[in-house]
Amino acid sequence: MPIAVIASAGALTPTGEREIIPQLSEALIEVSGLTGNTFFTPMVAGVLHLLDPQHVYAGGTNRSLVLIELKLPDIGLPSVEARASFIERATDIAYKLMTPGHDRDDIRINIVNAPDGGWGMGGHAYTGERLVEAITQAATPGTHA
Repeated sequence: MPIAVIASAGALTPTGEREIIPQLSEALIEVSGLTGNTFFTPMVAGVLHLLDPQHVYAGGTNRSLVLIELKLPDIGLPSVEARASFIERATDIAYKLMTPGHDRDDIRINIVNAPDGGWGMGGHAYTGERLVEAITQAATPGTHA
């Protein structure tokens, strides 16, 4: 479940640069209801891209932003409510980690879904059914995905 944060350099505090991916990862795991799941947790990965502020725009105008993109298999965050919960949590996290002078409108979030079988890890393509099976097995003591 890759999380990509693309931010104008200077939009995040130094702590924000270190903490945004771990905090967003934790939020996704919690919103998914899978805290502690040994199969799901390592699937959540992220990267932070810091761009020269002159290369970041909104509405065609140069502007300091934090853009968050979450890529999930089509079974991830399956309801409007789950997606809204992640967006709210992610916005709160990013806002707390931004430098002074920014507001919540400087944060954009996009959730993208991969089609069934279009998400993979370790060279294995997973269908939604196979992901659910592996996550369920990881939650059951004595079984392995």
